[in-house]
Amino acid sequence: MFSNSVKTITSSMVVLTMVVVLITSIIYSSPVDPTRLTFGQRMDEETVLLKKRQLGLDLPLKEQIILYLADISPVAFINNQRWEQLPYSGIVLMRFAKSNLVVKWPYLRESFQTGRSVSTILFSALPNTLFLALFSIIIAAFQGIVLGTLASLNRGSYWDDFILGFSTLGYSVPSYVSAMAFALLFAFYWRDVTGLNLQGSLWELDDFGNEIVVWKNILLPCLALSIRPVAVITQLMRNSMNEVGEKPFIKALRAKGISRFTLTTRHLVRNALNPVVTALSGWFASLLTGAFFVEYVFSYKGLGYTTINALLNFDIPVVLGAILLSASFFILINITIDFIYKFLDPRIV
Repeated sequence: MFSNSVKTITSSMVVLTMVVVLITSIIYSSPVDPTRLTFGQRMDEETVLLKKRQLGLDLPLKEQIILYLADISPVAFINNQRWEQLPYSGIVLMRFAKSNLVVKWPYLRESFQTGRSVSTILFSALPNTLFLALFSIIIAAFQGIVLGTLASLNRGSYWDDFILGFSTLGYSVPSYVSAMAFALLFAFYWRDVTGLNLQGSLWELDDFGNEIVVWKNILLPCLALSIRPVAVITQLMRNSMNEVGEKPFIKALRAKGISRFTLTTRHLVRNALNPVVTALSGWFASLLTGAFFVEYVFSYKGLGYTTINALLNFDIPVVLGAILLSASFFILINITIDFIYKFLDPRIV
């Protein structure tokens, strides 16, 4: 068990490192000049070169990647001269002639555009995305289980065909298309009826500058983001219910004359939820890291909205930090699920 856990964590760290190296290589190799975007196109070359040297953009690609890996790693070898200039501190484990082996907090650097700490920018936007993903998966779970149960209980009927068709359509429509459709219908054309805002975040400022929670701003993004998981959960629930319904103990309960409601709620639904729970855990990770375009459509200031704005401004540290954070969440959730499975069923190696 311990050795398998070490292997899982080690492989996850390797995957995360490969993601960072790949994305960093792509971004740093692009022809866009972040210093030009910061100063403007009319700035003189001397100032631009000075800014490039300050940001480390004048170094070869290999060195830029190595320096970034050293900054984000909790344990790293750092050049003595660079260690004295860095805006963070740590514990020096070993000293060498030209470098130190240090233990520190991961350093995501500062934004090129604002100068703020990337960690501060991302973690201020993260709660909005967490709430959005959590509410979306709750909505998707409730709707999917209900629709899947109805489809299974009415197998072969028009209801079954309608629910299957709806779920297939829902899965085939991208989330950002659903977001634009919901925004146009419920927050533009029918705004007088719904009272929903076309754009807005969970936390907003009132007329007096106080931060307030506007719950209605999360409704449309949640609905748009939950469309695809609803479709998957519906079909999983229907198939699982059909499979459980053919089990011998279910047939025995039917023969005993148990009521349909009791049979459905206590035996069919309960035993059919295992694959649904598995799907929910995976979809929660996907929603947490995949709400980018939905947030941008509604100007919902979460992690996705922040990342897209950083991409438009070519704010490299914010983009890399957001991708690193998203990948870390995805890997962490998968590791947690893996450990839960092994705890519940020791037969899983």
